[in-house]
Amino acid sequence: MSLSDATLTPAPARGPTRAQWAGGAILILVAGFAWGAPLLVPGDPLGQSLLNSLGPPDAAAPFGYDHLGRSLMARLAAALRLSLVLAAAAVISAGILGVALGVLAAWRGGWTDRGLSLMSDSVLALPGLLMVLIMGAIIPDTALAFWIGLTLVLWVEYFRLTRAACARLLAAPGVQASRLLGFGPVYVFRRHLWPELAPMLLTVAAFGAATAIMLVAALGFVSVGFRAPRPELGQMMVELLPYYREAPMALFAPVIAIFLTILALNLIAQGRRA
Repeated sequence: MSLSDATLTPAPARGPTRAQWAGGAILILVAGFAWGAPLLVPGDPLGQSLLNSLGPPDAAAPFGYDHLGRSLMARLAAALRLSLVLAAAAVISAGILGVALGVLAAWRGGWTDRGLSLMSDSVLALPGLLMVLIMGAIIPDTALAFWIGLTLVLWVEYFRLTRAACARLLAAPGVQASRLLGFGPVYVFRRHLWPELAPMLLTVAAFGAATAIMLVAALGFVSVGFRAPRPELGQMMVELLPYYREAPMALFAPVIAIFLTILALNLIAQGRRA
Protein backbone atom coordinates (compact mmCIF):
# COMPACT_ATOMS: atom_id res chain seq x y z
CA MET A 1 0.00 0.00 0.00
CA SER A 2 1.44 3.41 -0.96
CA LEU A 3 1.69 6.46 1.28
CA SER A 4 -1.15 8.16 -0.58
CA ASP A 5 -3.43 5.12 -0.13
CA ALA A 6 -2.67 4.98 3.58
CA THR A 7 -3.22 8.65 4.25
CA LEU A 8 -6.18 9.33 1.98
CA THR A 9 -8.51 6.63 3.29
CA PRO A 10 -11.71 8.30 4.59
CA ALA A 11 -13.14 7.65 8.03
CA PRO A 12 -15.49 4.66 8.28
CA ALA A 13 -19.20 5.41 7.96
CA ARG A 14 -21.29 5.56 11.09
CA GLY A 15 -24.80 4.17 11.01
CA PRO A 16 -27.87 5.93 12.41
CA THR A 17 -28.99 5.30 15.96
CA ARG A 18 -32.38 3.94 17.00
CA ALA A 19 -33.49 7.45 17.92
CA GLN A 20 -32.59 8.65 14.45
CA TRP A 21 -34.48 5.77 12.85
CA ALA A 22 -37.53 6.65 14.98
CA GLY A 23 -37.23 10.33 14.10
CA GLY A 24 -36.91 9.53 10.42
CA ALA A 25 -40.00 7.32 10.55
CA ILE A 26 -42.06 10.04 12.26
CA LEU A 27 -40.84 12.66 9.79
CA ILE A 28 -41.78 10.41 6.87
CA LEU A 29 -45.26 9.98 8.34
CA VAL A 30 -45.65 13.75 8.79
CA ALA A 31 -44.42 14.46 5.25
CA GLY A 32 -46.56 11.62 3.91
CA PHE A 33 -49.63 13.19 5.49
CA ALA A 34 -48.71 16.66 4.20
CA TRP A 35 -48.40 15.52 0.60
CA GLY A 36 -50.61 12.43 0.65
CA ALA A 37 -53.72 13.80 2.35
CA PRO A 38 -54.80 15.92 -0.66
CA LEU A 39 -54.52 12.83 -2.85
CA LEU A 40 -56.59 10.64 -0.54
CA VAL A 41 -59.23 13.24 0.35
CA PRO A 42 -59.17 16.13 -2.12
CA GLY A 43 -60.23 19.39 -0.53
CA ASP A 44 -59.76 23.13 -0.86
CA PRO A 45 -57.93 24.56 2.19
CA LEU A 46 -59.45 27.98 1.40
CA GLY A 47 -63.01 26.82 0.65
CA GLN A 48 -65.55 28.08 3.20
CA SER A 49 -68.99 26.82 4.18
CA LEU A 50 -70.42 28.57 7.24
CA LEU A 51 -73.08 25.89 7.52
CA ASN A 52 -70.27 23.49 8.54
CA SER A 53 -68.72 25.88 11.08
CA LEU A 54 -66.96 23.78 13.79
CA GLY A 55 -68.71 20.76 12.33
CA PRO A 56 -67.77 17.15 13.12
CA PRO A 57 -65.68 14.97 10.81
CA ASP A 58 -67.25 13.61 7.67
CA ALA A 59 -66.12 12.05 4.40
CA ALA A 60 -65.11 15.40 2.90
CA ALA A 61 -63.24 16.57 6.03
CA PRO A 62 -62.02 13.63 8.19
CA PHE A 63 -60.65 16.05 10.82
CA GLY A 64 -63.75 18.20 10.94
CA TYR A 65 -64.19 21.87 10.14
CA ASP A 66 -62.85 25.12 11.58
CA HIS A 67 -64.82 28.21 12.60
CA LEU A 68 -65.30 29.25 8.97
CA GLY A 69 -66.34 25.82 7.76
CA ARG A 70 -62.99 25.01 6.12
CA SER A 71 -61.62 21.48 6.08
CA LEU A 72 -59.11 21.10 8.92
CA MET A 73 -57.42 18.19 7.19
CA ALA A 74 -56.85 20.17 3.99
CA ARG A 75 -55.61 23.24 5.89
CA LEU A 76 -53.35 21.21 8.17
CA ALA A 77 -51.75 19.41 5.21
CA ALA A 78 -51.21 22.71 3.38
CA ALA A 79 -49.72 24.33 6.50
CA LEU A 80 -47.33 21.41 7.01
CA ARG A 81 -46.22 21.56 3.38
CA LEU A 82 -45.49 25.26 3.77
CA SER A 83 -43.46 24.79 6.96
CA LEU A 84 -41.52 21.77 5.69
CA VAL A 85 -40.65 23.36 2.34
CA LEU A 86 -39.53 26.60 3.98
CA ALA A 87 -37.45 24.74 6.57
CA ALA A 88 -35.82 22.52 3.94
CA ALA A 89 -35.03 25.45 1.64
CA ALA A 90 -33.57 27.51 4.50
CA VAL A 91 -31.48 24.59 5.82
CA ILE A 92 -30.04 23.80 2.37
CA SER A 93 -29.15 27.41 1.53
CA ALA A 94 -27.78 28.11 5.01
CA GLY A 95 -25.76 24.89 4.91
CA ILE A 96 -24.16 25.71 1.56
CA LEU A 97 -23.34 29.26 2.66
CA GLY A 98 -22.10 28.34 6.13
CA VAL A 99 -19.97 25.37 5.04
CA ALA A 100 -18.40 27.31 2.18
CA LEU A 101 -17.48 30.25 4.40
CA GLY A 102 -16.33 27.97 7.22
CA VAL A 103 -13.96 26.06 4.95
CA LEU A 104 -12.70 29.33 3.47
CA ALA A 105 -12.01 30.80 6.91
CA ALA A 106 -10.14 27.71 8.10
CA TRP A 107 -8.22 27.30 4.84
CA ARG A 108 -7.12 30.90 4.40
CA GLY A 109 -6.83 32.00 8.04
CA GLY A 110 -5.52 35.47 8.81
CA TRP A 111 -7.73 38.42 7.99
CA THR A 112 -10.17 36.24 6.10
CA ASP A 113 -10.78 34.14 9.19
CA ARG A 114 -11.03 37.15 11.50
CA GLY A 115 -13.37 39.04 9.16
CA LEU A 116 -15.75 36.12 8.66
CA SER A 117 -15.72 35.33 12.39
CA LEU A 118 -16.56 38.94 13.21
CA MET A 119 -19.41 38.89 10.70
CA SER A 120 -20.83 35.67 12.17
CA ASP A 121 -20.60 37.05 15.71
CA SER A 122 -22.43 40.19 14.62
CA VAL A 123 -25.25 38.16 13.05
CA LEU A 124 -25.40 35.92 16.13
CA ALA A 125 -25.95 38.98 18.32
CA LEU A 126 -29.27 39.69 16.56
CA PRO A 127 -32.35 37.72 17.67
CA GLY A 128 -33.56 35.32 15.02
CA LEU A 129 -37.11 36.62 15.05
CA LEU A 130 -35.83 40.17 14.51
CA MET A 131 -33.79 39.07 11.50
CA VAL A 132 -36.83 37.45 9.89
CA LEU A 133 -38.99 40.48 10.67
CA ILE A 134 -36.42 42.81 9.09
CA MET A 135 -36.47 40.71 5.92
CA GLY A 136 -40.26 40.79 6.00
CA ALA A 137 -40.21 44.59 6.08
CA ILE A 138 -37.74 44.81 3.19
CA ILE A 139 -39.06 42.08 0.88
CA PRO A 140 -42.78 42.18 -0.01
CA ASP A 141 -43.08 38.46 -0.78
CA THR A 142 -43.59 36.71 2.58
CA ALA A 143 -42.28 33.29 1.53
CA LEU A 144 -39.12 34.79 0.00
CA ALA A 145 -38.61 37.02 3.03
CA PHE A 146 -38.93 34.06 5.38
CA TRP A 147 -36.50 31.99 3.30
CA ILE A 148 -33.84 34.71 3.23
CA GLY A 149 -34.37 35.61 6.88
CA LEU A 150 -34.15 32.01 8.05
CA THR A 151 -31.04 31.47 5.92
CA LEU A 152 -29.36 34.47 7.55
CA VAL A 153 -30.28 33.11 10.97
CA LEU A 154 -29.14 29.51 10.40
CA TRP A 155 -25.88 29.86 8.43
CA VAL A 156 -23.90 30.95 11.50
CA GLU A 157 -24.08 27.54 13.18
CA TYR A 158 -22.84 25.83 10.03
CA PHE A 159 -20.02 28.34 9.74
CA ARG A 160 -18.85 28.02 13.34
CA LEU A 161 -18.94 24.22 13.31
CA THR A 162 -17.24 23.92 9.93
CA ARG A 163 -14.55 26.45 10.79
CA ALA A 164 -13.70 24.75 14.09
CA ALA A 165 -13.69 21.24 12.58
CA CYS A 166 -11.70 22.20 9.49
CA ALA A 167 -9.09 24.06 11.52
CA ARG A 168 -8.36 20.75 13.26
CA LEU A 169 -8.69 18.54 10.19
CA LEU A 170 -6.45 20.67 7.99
CA ALA A 171 -3.58 20.14 10.43
CA ALA A 172 -3.96 16.33 10.32
CA PRO A 173 -1.16 14.30 8.70
CA GLY A 174 -3.47 12.88 6.03
CA VAL A 175 -4.47 16.35 4.80
CA GLN A 176 -0.89 17.57 4.91
CA ALA A 177 0.19 14.55 2.85
CA SER A 178 -2.55 15.21 0.29
CA ARG A 179 -1.47 18.82 -0.11
CA LEU A 180 2.19 17.82 -0.44
CA LEU A 181 1.22 15.32 -3.13
CA GLY A 182 -0.37 18.16 -5.09
CA PHE A 183 -4.08 17.46 -4.55
CA GLY A 184 -6.27 20.56 -4.77
CA PRO A 185 -8.87 22.00 -2.35
CA VAL A 186 -11.78 20.18 -3.98
CA TYR A 187 -10.14 16.79 -3.54
CA VAL A 188 -9.08 17.57 0.04
CA PHE A 189 -12.61 18.68 0.92
CA ARG A 190 -14.27 15.67 -0.69
CA ARG A 191 -11.81 13.09 0.63
CA HIS A 192 -10.85 14.38 4.07
CA LEU A 193 -13.15 17.14 5.28
CA TRP A 194 -16.61 16.07 4.10
CA PRO A 195 -16.60 12.55 5.64
CA GLU A 196 -15.92 14.12 9.03
CA LEU A 197 -18.25 17.09 8.59
CA ALA A 198 -21.30 15.27 7.18
CA PRO A 199 -22.48 13.52 10.39
CA MET A 200 -22.08 16.73 12.41
CA LEU A 201 -23.85 18.79 9.76
CA LEU A 202 -26.80 16.38 9.85
CA THR A 203 -27.28 17.27 13.50
CA VAL A 204 -27.06 20.99 12.77
CA ALA A 205 -29.47 20.61 9.84
CA ALA A 206 -32.06 18.80 11.97
CA PHE A 207 -31.86 21.41 14.71
CA GLY A 208 -31.94 24.16 12.10
CA ALA A 209 -35.07 22.77 10.48
CA ALA A 210 -36.75 22.56 13.89
CA THR A 211 -35.72 26.16 14.60
CA ALA A 212 -37.09 27.31 11.25
CA ILE A 213 -40.44 25.61 11.81
CA MET A 214 -40.73 27.09 15.30
CA LEU A 215 -39.83 30.59 14.06
CA VAL A 216 -42.45 30.45 11.30
CA ALA A 217 -45.07 29.18 13.76
CA ALA A 218 -44.12 31.79 16.37
CA LEU A 219 -44.47 34.65 13.89
CA GLY A 220 -47.79 33.25 12.74
CA PHE A 221 -48.95 32.96 16.35
CA VAL A 222 -48.37 36.69 16.92
CA SER A 223 -50.01 37.49 13.55
CA VAL A 224 -46.93 38.92 11.83
CA GLY A 225 -46.22 35.96 9.57
CA PHE A 226 -48.21 34.67 6.63
CA ARG A 227 -51.48 36.48 6.09
CA ALA A 228 -54.91 34.87 6.19
CA PRO A 229 -56.44 32.94 4.55
CA ARG A 230 -53.17 31.14 3.69
CA PRO A 231 -52.95 28.17 6.08
CA GLU A 232 -50.00 28.24 8.50
CA LEU A 233 -49.61 26.29 11.75
CA GLY A 234 -49.12 29.21 14.12
CA GLN A 235 -51.90 31.22 12.51
CA MET A 236 -54.25 28.22 12.72
CA MET A 237 -53.69 28.04 16.48
CA VAL A 238 -54.51 31.73 16.90
CA GLU A 239 -57.66 31.44 14.79
CA LEU A 240 -58.93 28.37 16.66
CA LEU A 241 -57.94 29.43 20.18
CA PRO A 242 -61.27 31.21 20.92
CA TYR A 243 -63.14 28.00 20.06
CA TYR A 244 -61.18 25.57 22.21
CA ARG A 245 -64.26 24.72 24.30
CA GLU A 246 -66.53 24.02 21.34
CA ALA A 247 -63.93 22.16 19.24
CA PRO A 248 -60.82 21.27 21.26
CA MET A 249 -59.55 18.81 18.66
CA ALA A 250 -59.57 21.55 16.03
CA LEU A 251 -57.08 23.50 18.18
CA PHE A 252 -55.01 20.44 19.06
CA ALA A 253 -54.51 19.43 15.40
CA PRO A 254 -51.87 22.10 14.55
CA VAL A 255 -50.32 21.71 18.02
CA ILE A 256 -49.89 17.96 17.52
CA ALA A 257 -48.52 18.54 14.01
CA ILE A 258 -45.84 20.92 15.31
CA PHE A 259 -45.04 18.60 18.22
CA LEU A 260 -44.55 15.54 16.01
CA THR A 261 -42.44 17.46 13.49
CA ILE A 262 -40.16 18.97 16.14
CA LEU A 263 -39.93 15.62 17.94
CA ALA A 264 -38.89 13.88 14.72
CA LEU A 265 -36.22 16.47 13.94
CA ASN A 266 -34.83 16.36 17.48
CA LEU A 267 -34.63 12.57 17.38
CA ILE A 268 -32.79 12.76 14.07
CA ALA A 269 -30.38 15.22 15.69
CA GLN A 270 -29.45 12.74 18.43
CA GLY A 271 -25.84 11.76 18.83
CA ARG A 272 -24.02 9.59 16.33
CA ARG A 273 -23.08 5.99 16.91
CA ALA A 274 -19.48 5.68 18.00
